[in-house]
Amino acid sequence: MNSPLVSVALPLALAVIMFGLGLSLTVDDFRRIAVNPKPVAVALACQLLVLPAAAFGLVLLFDLSPLLAVGMMLLAASPGGTTANLFSHLFRGDVALNVSLTAVNSIIAVVTLPLVTNFAIDYFEPGGSAGQVGLQFGKAAQVFAIVLIPVALGMLTRRRAPAFADRMDRPVRIGSAVTLLLVILGTMLAERANLTGYLVDVGAVTTLFCLISLTAGYFVPRWLGVTDRQAIACSMEIGIHNSTIAMTVAISVLDSTEMAVPAAVYGVLMFPLAAAVGWLITRRFPRPAEAPAQA
Repeated sequence: MNSPLVSVALPLALAVIMFGLGLSLTVDDFRRIAVNPKPVAVALACQLLVLPAAAFGLVLLFDLSPLLAVGMMLLAASPGGTTANLFSHLFRGDVALNVSLTAVNSIIAVVTLPLVTNFAIDYFEPGGSAGQVGLQFGKAAQVFAIVLIPVALGMLTRRRAPAFADRMDRPVRIGSAVTLLLVILGTMLAERANLTGYLVDVGAVTTLFCLISLTAGYFVPRWLGVTDRQAIACSMEIGIHNSTIAMTVAISVLDSTEMAVPAAVYGVLMFPLAAAVGWLITRRFPRPAEAPAQA
């Protein structure tokens, strides 16, 4: 567990990604929620309640090992990823809503992620160091620091130098995607002896979880009266997780590469699945006429 992947690359990857998120955020993104809170509330309810419940049910259904079970719950508790903005744009979703959701969910996850993870550790009793200490206060504070400090620095940079933030937006997004890919490949390489077994163990469950996340993220808001463009944004935000946070907590905080495997596999699968679901939603399912969203 003292490899460069753990000590340098993984925390650096998360810092780059979260700093990039901060570069795209302003205080107005948070104020926008007060103007039209319904889609945000519905999406957060799906993210915070539906997804952990779905992951828990899938873990029991597939009878995963304790470490992989905790890894799945950790993945379910991770917030949406910044790539959701791109997918939302591609499928004509409300990108402004994505920005607001990513901002709020990333902050809320600082509290909810330790809660869900501790529940999973207590329930599945994985043993080892994770089973002994869980996410106690010091480790929860570490999660707080590695998630929020880069976001705050990014927002401060945008406030002080908006032109620089605009210029850096594309390079940071590309760098985030490349770094995430390298981290996923590094995690797979570290576990290469068990890779085939892990894919057998979590390939089906992560695929189902991704499909549940994407479809629930669209249809639940639609059933509750959220507009179509906003529902597409919710679908992408809920289905495309920031798997780097889950991997960082698993490896750097809980000292378990195996717990990071579900997030690593999900990080590979979620992009083609999100593209397929987005295409089906926008091309195959009937889209009833709707009133314009309130400003």
